[in-house]
Amino acid sequence: MIRILFVCHGNICRSPMGEFRMKDLVERAGRGAEFLIASAATSREEIGNPVYPPARRKLAEHGIGCEGHAARQLVRADYDAFDLLIGMDSANLRNMRRICGGDPEGKMRLLLDFTDRPGDVADPWYTGDFDATWRDVDEGCRALLASL
Repeated sequence: MIRILFVCHGNICRSPMGEFRMKDLVERAGRGAEFLIASAATSREEIGNPVYPPARRKLAEHGIGCEGHAARQLVRADYDAFDLLIGMDSANLRNMRRICGGDPEGKMRLLLDFTDRPGDVADPWYTGDFDATWRDVDEGCRALLASL
């Protein structure tokens, strides 16, 4: 089983979009049983909150539900529990390394590093552009799945 954890700052926009898009992609590929996919935050600000409404609407536009999601914070034990820890931006990656005590096994990557245009996933919390975030997340998840 391949265990993937998507991580962003609050776990209410980008990382749940990654989690639920990736779950959708692996199910459509008939590979759902091969994966355990979840998401987490680097901060405590949104713990317990559901997916942010504009992110939930963007997922719904693509036929993807996200019911039952409650934001949680990344913990050190997640490093051993997951095979890949996928950050949405470079600040997330720095905080992931701090929380987990480094990345000795090379499990931490940025989502867009799997694409032809590495870098940060657009943060809709600040831009308000959930379309751009969707494009980044969709492209990154498709490339990640292709790499597996």
